[in-house]
Amino acid sequence: MQVNPMVKNILWLLIGASLVIAAVAIWNNRAEGEAAQPRTVGKSLGFSSEEQRIIDIFERNSPSVVYITTTQRVVNRWTRDVIEQPSGTGTGFIWDKQGHIVTNNHVVEGFKSAKVRLSDQRIFTADVVGVSAQHDLAVLKIRERKDIPPPVQIGSSRELKVGQTVLAIGNPFGLDHTLTTGILSALGRSIEAEGSSSMADLIQTDASINPGNSGGPLLDSSGRVIGVNAAIYSPSGASAGIGFAIPIDTVNRVVPQLIQNGHYVRPILGITMNDDVSTRVSERLGVKGVLVLDVAPNSPAAKAGLRGTALTQNEELVLGDFIQAIDGKPITKSSDLITILDGYQLNDTVKLSLLRDSRPIEVEAQLTLQK
Repeated sequence: MQVNPMVKNILWLLIGASLVIAAVAIWNNRAEGEAAQPRTVGKSLGFSSEEQRIIDIFERNSPSVVYITTTQRVVNRWTRDVIEQPSGTGTGFIWDKQGHIVTNNHVVEGFKSAKVRLSDQRIFTADVVGVSAQHDLAVLKIRERKDIPPPVQIGSSRELKVGQTVLAIGNPFGLDHTLTTGILSALGRSIEAEGSSSMADLIQTDASINPGNSGGPLLDSSGRVIGVNAAIYSPSGASAGIGFAIPIDTVNRVVPQLIQNGHYVRPILGITMNDDVSTRVSERLGVKGVLVLDVAPNSPAAKAGLRGTALTQNEELVLGDFIQAIDGKPITKSSDLITILDGYQLNDTVKLSLLRDSRPIEVEAQLTLQK
């Protein structure tokens, strides 16, 4: 059959166009295949000096930070088998070569021992050797101390400045050995803790602190521990950029007593106080200070000549001394006095600024200790 020349030319054009389209598709597919190959790795410029400093601090300190788990024994009601179930978690750090570990009291409260996991995943049993609920501090001691990491280096809270860089290492939400960074936001903060107790003179930081960070170290840019992370302020229960740490100077004063005595003993004056009574009397008289209600016999206050409040035979109230300051530090309520005295040791001498019979006087008292 004879094909019309015009039709024949059209067929050849269609065939040619198909070949061109096929060639373009093959080229595009090959081009796409080449684009899907692994990219060339760019040249690294290395870490900045600040990054390298942070990396070094973490690598040096993280082996000494531990993951603490408290467990409770549960009896299977059917098999009567006894198993251990996790009860709570937190963080701690190695304090000395004897295997003592510092953490928060609320991490181990109510327990006599806990499991301690190191960064190399070794697990040890540690016994609780001392606690101080008022400072929210506790000390554990690892039973088997072979090849444990070195203790952390500590700094001083007296040297701290608002705005300096701080780092926190802990186990938030069970994610062990997590590093967060920030700045020191404020000093001398006071917060209300559980059970209506208060914690004073705390470090505030915006380094991210979450549940599980409790008991972990807060470090300065030299890698020294400057505080123990203890609490957060958060409406949701997670980090809101406001965390609190116990200053290392407090830790360094309390921990040796917990290791030696199992509890903390603080200096006392030997007086009885009541904030409700002090506030009412102070407001009525227009004065400031804490009213001394009673003075214990042979106490530092008694030896210094402090006067308590008394009733006369005619049932007239004779007010005692108002303690207005200790070594120049003002006192307006009993917690102020307790917090200030907490910074002193046995046999330290303090200067008391008193208001007696509307006249200011000063006396000295040598402190003793009481549980």
